[in-house]
Amino acid sequence: MKTENILVIGGTGKTGRRVANNLTQLGHNVRVVGRKTNPAFDWENTDSFDAALKDMDRAYIVYYPDLAVPGSRDAISALTEKALEAGLEKVVLLSGKGETEAEACEEIVANSGLNYTLVRASWFNQNFSEGAFLEFVLNGIVALPMPKAEIPFVDVNDIADVVSKVILDDSYNGQTITVTGPQKRTFKQVVEIMAEAIDRHIQFVPISIDEFKEGMKQAGLPDSYVWLFGYLFQEVLGNPDNQEVSDDVAKVLGRPAIDFETFVKQTAATGIWNQSVTETI
Repeated sequence: MKTENILVIGGTGKTGRRVANNLTQLGHNVRVVGRKTNPAFDWENTDSFDAALKDMDRAYIVYYPDLAVPGSRDAISALTEKALEAGLEKVVLLSGKGETEAEACEEIVANSGLNYTLVRASWFNQNFSEGAFLEFVLNGIVALPMPKAEIPFVDVNDIADVVSKVILDDSYNGQTITVTGPQKRTFKQVVEIMAEAIDRHIQFVPISIDEFKEGMKQAGLPDSYVWLFGYLFQEVLGNPDNQEVSDDVAKVLGRPAIDFETFVKQTAATGIWNQSVTETI
């Protein structure tokens, strides 16, 4: 197998660090970039793109904080243009399932002249263990909108394994891979699964999107994040297409997708849900 030089943008994030680890273990040369790396990579500074892309063969692209936010299209356009100029063989873009704005960025990649694969993901299991909802779990009250939405939560380890496969395998060029978990769950159902696993009372409280956004504002989160989460709840979880289960994980990896119960069992064993809130800050 040829040793590839692979750029991982967003390499400290949930999927990026796992992709970087997978590819490193396979013997490839991996360059993880972000604002504090050398070379540095900053989505808001297109001049930083050239050094990051130099001498790279392939790239995994994760746009921060989300492809839905204003400015993402211009940034993705600039990156793909520079990647083409730098002679990259292929890029893989992490996209969002059911996101109209993300699909616009997918079109930019598809029309860039580069070989590409799009990986379109549902909501992450790890939002409850590494992300925005961990503090809710630790507090014992998970207050979220859209209680009736049935979400095929996907494990980030599955996403990383899929990305690691398709970034190297050119038979997936030009394809869109939709990664979801094997079944749909409501927020209430996943909260009950977590509570049972750690033998602790966790209450799910359905609230309106406006109440959720107001809570984020009171917590001091930036307006851009308040807008983004409002969008993700209302436009993405409210989209029936986003609630469909895909078997693409099994097709690509030759094994079933990780279900939420398995994620919970593995995560509970780490003790992360037994911490106090102050330990996570």
